[in-house]
Order: sequence, then C-alpha cells, then structure tokens
Amino acid sequence: MIRHDPHRVAKVEGRRRGIYWLPNAFTTAALFAGFFAIVQAMNGRFEVAAAAIFIAGILDGLDGRVARWTRTQSAFGAEYDSLSDMVSFGVAPALVVYVWALKDFSQLGEIGSKSQWMVSRLGWIAAFIYCACAALRLARFNTQLDIADKRYFTGLPSPAAASLVASLVWAFSLYQVQGGDVMWLAWIVTVFAGFSMVSNFRFYSGKDINLRKVVSFRVIVGTAIGVGLLSLVADTLAELLLAVSLLYALSGYAMALAGRLRRPAVRAAAPAIGGGAGEGTASGPVAGAGPSDEPRR
Repeated sequence: MIRHDPHRVAKVEGRRRGIYWLPNAFTTAALFAGFFAIVQAMNGRFEVAAAAIFIAGILDGLDGRVARWTRTQSAFGAEYDSLSDMVSFGVAPALVVYVWALKDFSQLGEIGSKSQWMVSRLGWIAAFIYCACAALRLARFNTQLDIADKRYFTGLPSPAAASLVASLVWAFSLYQVQGGDVMWLAWIVTVFAGFSMVSNFRFYSGKDINLRKVVSFRVIVGTAIGVGLLSLVADTLAELLLAVSLLYALSGYAMALAGRLRRPAVRAAAPAIGGGAGEGTASGPVAGAGPSDEPRR
C-alpha cells in the first residue's frame, strides 16, 4: 500500500487550484489606478491623479461584489485586495497631496531656528500620519472582519478617506489654485482623514440597504432634497465629490455627538416612565430604556 505525504498532496492541490482571475483582475486594475495616480502627481497632473484615485475606489468596490456573484471568493483574493487598498488609498493619496501642497512646508524652514525647522517638516509628517493610519485601519479591519457589525465601519474607511483628500486636490486644481496657497488647509484635511481612520467612531456602511425593499415616500423626498442642496453648492463633479466625502467623514462624529446628547434624556425619562407602585405600573426598569441599552462606542 502506497502512502502519500499529506503535505505534498496539499501542496500539489494548491498548485492545481490556482487563483480566480476575474475578481483579481479588478483588484489589479485598482492597484494600477493607484500607481497611475502617483505617477501623474509626480508629473504635476493633479486632476488626473485625483480622478485615478476615485477610479481605484470604484474598482475596489467591484472586485468583492464580482467575487460574491461568481462565488470565487478566496483567502488569496482578500489578502491581495488589502495590499491593493494600501497602495491606492494609503500611499497614493498621501503622495498626491504631499506633491501638490504639503511639500511647500519645506520652504518655511530657516537654519538656526528650531521652530521653523519643525514647521518645514510638517508636510511629510502629515503625509506619513495619513499613510500609517491607513495601514493600521486596514489591519484592524482584517482582524475584526468576523466580529464587527456589518452595518457600521469602526473608523473612517480608507476609500472614503482617500476620496476626501483626492477631491480636495481635484476641486482646487480645477480653479488653478496652487497647493502652496492652501497648504494649511491641506495639512488639516490630511491629518483629520488619517486620525479618523483609526478612531473608534462608527460610520454607516450601507451594507444593509436592500434595493428591492419598499421605502416610504419621505425617504424619496428627503433624497431629492439632499441632491438638490448638493447641486446648489457644487458646480462641478469635483466639488460634488468633495461635499459628499466631507459630509460622510463628519457623519461619524455627528452620530457620536447625537448619542451622547441622547443618553442624559434617556436617563432623565427612565424614572418617569417606570412610575411608582401606587400608579399601577411596574416599578422595575422599562425595556429599551436606560444607558445599558445604548450601543457602546
């Protein structure tokens, strides 16, 4: 009787199985878009670089859906997608905004002055903070994938952070605004996007949206009003993307603030709702009331 080495058999089966080409083709295209954005930024074509980052975001959203539709999900695809995200939404936005605006901080440095020496390095420090936070965000997402609430992201998603930075560059470049003229604004947005990725604030994921589900008329009206308001403040696609990206980036902080303001009201209303024994109501705590029922943030 011939006995086969299990390790050798597993190795041969792994070779035969290979990888699925269709979802990984989308991931490769997203990776190329991020690399293309870096190259275009080095050539001074910042509008094209910013647009390439948005194209990478679209392709990144498609590769996972294609894998689920075709039932070609794999551990290799998940790891490859994370590496692609790091380039397209971590390295590329950091380098694009650095070449566009943050590198001008180096012109503020003066020999012999410590304060000016530090200011001259604020540009690449902000770019590195963003890049490092993107890596930490992706690592945390991968480790919490099985236990996280699918309805919310913990921390700003890296594609959303990249779109915020890229849309800022794109919108100002359309009006021929030099990055050095708004370098402090670019610095604030870059650092804000970076720290938002590693924060514990929750951002709505939209994964529970069912397009086949019937919605109320108020939802349709609210959507129409929202689109109308955005069209009033955005004349170009870049401005529209900037407005949407900024609103989404602030939504997590707004949700956290609303939750904090709601807790005192719930605590104050709990004794009145519970009532006393003489009123013929239960004296225990009311279900659904009290801070213990609030989701932890």
